[in-house]
Amino acid sequence: MKLNYRRTVLIGFSFMSVLAFWQFYDQVIPYLLENVFGMDTFKTNMVMSIDNVLAIFMLPLFGALSDRTHSRLGRRTPYILFGTLAAVGLMVVMAFMQQQVNFLGFIITLIALLVVMGIYRTPVVAFMPDVTPKPLRSKANAVINLVGYIGGIFSTVVMMFLLRSEKNEQGQTVYRSGQSFMPVFFVVAAFMLLSVLIQVFTVRENRLPHVTDERETNNESRTSGGKLPRPVFTSLILILVSVFLWFMAYNAVTTAFSRYCVEVWGADLSVSSGYLLVATVSAIAAFVPLGFLSSALGRKKTVLLGVALMTACYFVAVFITHRTPVMYGLFGLVGIGWAAINVNSFPMVVEMSSEADVGKYTGYYYTFSMAAQIATPLLSGFLISHLPSGYRVLFPYAVAFSALAFVTMLFVRHGDCKPPVKGTLEQFDVGDGD
Repeated sequence: MKLNYRRTVLIGFSFMSVLAFWQFYDQVIPYLLENVFGMDTFKTNMVMSIDNVLAIFMLPLFGALSDRTHSRLGRRTPYILFGTLAAVGLMVVMAFMQQQVNFLGFIITLIALLVVMGIYRTPVVAFMPDVTPKPLRSKANAVINLVGYIGGIFSTVVMMFLLRSEKNEQGQTVYRSGQSFMPVFFVVAAFMLLSVLIQVFTVRENRLPHVTDERETNNESRTSGGKLPRPVFTSLILILVSVFLWFMAYNAVTTAFSRYCVEVWGADLSVSSGYLLVATVSAIAAFVPLGFLSSALGRKKTVLLGVALMTACYFVAVFITHRTPVMYGLFGLVGIGWAAINVNSFPMVVEMSSEADVGKYTGYYYTFSMAAQIATPLLSGFLISHLPSGYRVLFPYAVAFSALAFVTMLFVRHGDCKPPVKGTLEQFDVGDGD
């Protein structure tokens, strides 16, 4: 049995489209809200949190709905195709609303766009485990993540070339006022559409053999009522809690690190971007090797190594009081640890699903990760504002949540990959053709 790499890469094109959008969204939309429409930082942050709030409810809902969808295009493809078409259309409308400085039109269109993204984000992710045998899902998820990050890189490069930056009075690097953002909207939208069309026309979902319980020998057994046995359900809850905890740690650091550089190190705001870039590049480089490592070592052990590595890096960072090249090494290791977690944690969750509810379990995974991304800026921000240590609490905060995630993962007993029984799984998904 081997992974169909060509098909997996093509399935990753829709994820690449999604990450291209979110990279654009995170960098451009806050700037427009503050500098074009004159919103203060607090209100901007409220608007920027809408997608996470919507995701908590929408991702499991539409994951479950796509599980029960039967169409000529398949279960996931209708959501992916028509969701992308709607998103691209709304981005074009947003571009014109921004150009005309129509605040009401811009906000209404933005909210509609976030709703649309919530509708098809889970089907995008659930497509891979639909057609990939369970023992191969860590490798496949590594490939999907690698392809997806290309979308984020594309949006970053587009913004670098199409938008001009300058230093403001506070020494911050900001986009130059008065320039048009319409080309960026259009190019990113075109990239999203092209990526999804390539997937839709090269990977015909209804022609693919879906992985069913009867065809897999390592499926977690279920009760007669279709529910997970108590030990398996306990493992599911522990994994989801672990997801919540390590996102609480990681996102606190990525959210507050720019201000940390200023307040603790006395460095420029732009300094943080170099360290975070190292973490991202390290994660990209590590995705595929970690996919192979997890096949040999096991998903749980690989995740535990990743969590332990990140916890150790956060702990060392507590004692670094000034800007130093050592931080590049630490953030490089953080990126590797984060990749080890991401490659394996999602496959562990859907390992406990059946063919009929992969989308629902995908929704569970993203509900817990999104909940953490809502909670951690609030909790870490409260501690930073009210404790005498100020921003120095950031890395101890990350150590605490990361260490808790390690503890909860230790008690997980299900969801790991298991060696296939010879002569069963190797009868399907053996080639590189569709």
